[in-house]
Amino acid sequence: MTKSYTAINWNALEDEIDKATWEKLTEQFWLDTRIPLSNDLSDWREFNEDDKDVVGKVFGGLTLLDTLQSQDGMSSLKKDVRTQHEEAVMNNIEFMESVHAKSYSSIFSTLNTPKEIEEIFDWTNSNEILQYKANRINEIYQNGSPLQKKVASVFLETFLFYSGFYTPLYWLGHNKLANVAEIIKLILRDESVHGTYIGYKFQLGFNELSDDEQEEFTSWMYDLLYELYENEEKYTHLLYDKVGWTDDVLVFLRYNANKALMNLGMDPLFADGYAQNVNPVVMNGISTSTSNHDFFSQVGNGYLLGDVEAMKDSDYLFNFDDNSDK
Repeated sequence: MTKSYTAINWNALEDEIDKATWEKLTEQFWLDTRIPLSNDLSDWREFNEDDKDVVGKVFGGLTLLDTLQSQDGMSSLKKDVRTQHEEAVMNNIEFMESVHAKSYSSIFSTLNTPKEIEEIFDWTNSNEILQYKANRINEIYQNGSPLQKKVASVFLETFLFYSGFYTPLYWLGHNKLANVAEIIKLILRDESVHGTYIGYKFQLGFNELSDDEQEEFTSWMYDLLYELYENEEKYTHLLYDKVGWTDDVLVFLRYNANKALMNLGMDPLFADGYAQNVNPVVMNGISTSTSNHDFFSQVGNGYLLGDVEAMKDSDYLFNFDDNSDK
């Protein structure tokens, strides 16, 4: 007999966190096409070549990681869901990771020439340090245990992204590239929910392990974080040495590494990885709140809403004359 297919029932929840997360994510829905990125062109023209190079490369790196998360990360995590509602939340996360990846292309098409865009993607797809972290995380997605996959996802979303996020947050703090930064703040808001939710699901499974299993797993987790941090140090030097930001970015990374561990219910690792040690200009920008509080502020201050008008009969009259101007 054919196995029956089970309809998802949102009125019979096994875990209230699933519904709360779904509602939070849908409440925050946004698209990059609603952000007026062209308003940042005057700022961009004032940037020197080193600053432009850093912006291009960090967004190239972020595009790669969001591509990994949307194409492999979420599909891997969905194999181990506890509830149908959790899978629905993962579907939402998967889609928004694709939105994030696409949003960087919107930034590129606004700020960069086609030749520059090609060079950015060539660099992204060939840089050994960047490729190492993408491949290391994907290796866990493909071959790791359900709990290991969740750790990899949280480390990616709450830690590894932030070497790139530093740049737009820094410029926002100096009143530059405000609309680019608006996209980043919308992404940050999403990633905050993603990391917290997947960290919560990790803790449910981790708490079911025996004491010996927990000890062994915790050792693996911290070893992985050390490994990723060492690679991230190299990546940070590569990107930021020429603009003099490296030390500040590394403090920011250690802060976010500690946050990733906290999402997983673990103790922080880095003694200086706390908010008071991070560049205050960047910490101010990292806030995911908005300054106005009407309904539409849920998706950010820079988000533009379209004007709607009724369709007219003339809207359906199309000119298919072969001799018309092209």
